[in-house]
Amino acid sequence: MARRPERYSILYEGDFGLSALAGELSTTDHSPDETVSLHLAGEIAALAEGEGAVELGVDVRCLLDSPLADDDVRTVWLAATQGRFDPAQCESGVRGWLRRLAEHLPEPESERAADQGWSVRPTIDEEELRTAVATEIRTSAGALGRRVADSGHVAPPSGALAESLEAVVRQGDGDLGLRFLLGMLKAYDVPVGKDQYDRLMALGTALGFPGPLVYDGLNVLWPPIDPARRDASGDFGFSALTWWFEGAWQEDTARERVRRAAAADDSAQTPGSAAALLLTDTQRLLGSSLPSRTIETLWLSATARGYNIDRIGTDARDWLRLIGSLCEERLKEASPCYRHTAPPTRTGPREAVLGLVRETAPLLRDVSISPHWEPIPGPAALAAVEEVAAHVDADLGFRMLLRLLRVVSPSLTEEQYGRFHELGRRFGYGDAHVTEVLDL
Repeated sequence: MARRPERYSILYEGDFGLSALAGELSTTDHSPDETVSLHLAGEIAALAEGEGAVELGVDVRCLLDSPLADDDVRTVWLAATQGRFDPAQCESGVRGWLRRLAEHLPEPESERAADQGWSVRPTIDEEELRTAVATEIRTSAGALGRRVADSGHVAPPSGALAESLEAVVRQGDGDLGLRFLLGMLKAYDVPVGKDQYDRLMALGTALGFPGPLVYDGLNVLWPPIDPARRDASGDFGFSALTWWFEGAWQEDTARERVRRAAAADDSAQTPGSAAALLLTDTQRLLGSSLPSRTIETLWLSATARGYNIDRIGTDARDWLRLIGSLCEERLKEASPCYRHTAPPTRTGPREAVLGLVRETAPLLRDVSISPHWEPIPGPAALAAVEEVAAHVDADLGFRMLLRLLRVVSPSLTEEQYGRFHELGRRFGYGDAHVTEVLDL
């Protein structure tokens, strides 16, 4: 049967469907039997105000309607539940148990309301998906097989688990097969290299999975923290911190907000990377020849006066020192052995950044930031950004220019928009970086 495209991340925070049922059966305090499995299936079906029944029904029927051998389904299910539930022990066998599940689930014709937008997620061709998931199964086959055997929960013949899981993908459903694979990698603590992790995240994104379904509990072999890497999909460093202070952020203290920003690693980043990138920008500003007044203007304009260090009497460099110390605290927690070394400053694209600064100057000529309370003239804000690009770091200068444009929201031509994207690519920014800032 065909699976309808869904935007799962709108409905769920984590796993769903049969793979979620397997996870529940593997950890339940009860002794799992058919009755317990049906009860837990009811709980999975009730997810997202009852929408969970749709995905569970599709998963069940993908297996029922497939030519899969019962032994393949059983092998995968035993591994997914860590040996705690064997459907072959049910009175009606593997397919009989699946039919019992299907009796309580909606038919595939049950469609969600068209106006909910659940059918507009990014799609991936089914054959492309099957091939990609099969590749990841083979990548992890050896380590997964050893971990399953060492667990003592279930000991399928050598290679049988990977072969059965690939059969589920090839003959059943690639979406379900990927979720089974992810669940097993987590359940047996199988190490996953960064390259494979990135591929799994890309597949999850293409399928509309909520991020935690992929990364929560996954044993990723992260590379060392490196502030020269550009793994994040969006903004980072000092420019990203200003976003945390824009608008109504007063639910916590300034110190706590910096801590949160320093710990806000992108799902593609080695834990601690957000703090290392913020520390790099902070140290560069601290060690620069920029007057404190210029740094103050930079901060106030990029936050739209969200945190008025001038009104509370905090010197801009003192504020930077506090930010730096909080980043160091986070780094000690995330990677105690890490010793921070800033990468070389980016000077190559400096003229390109300064060119964009000059090009956008007319757009800010008559603009005031925070116009109703101690306004900051647009030209003064842009001059502070220009000083950063010219005398501190072109990368940071470009990111601060993007932030300033986010605050003032000028109208950009398609040609100008394209030049910002091109320069973002030169700096190695993630796909969403320029888009999330400029797409207002």
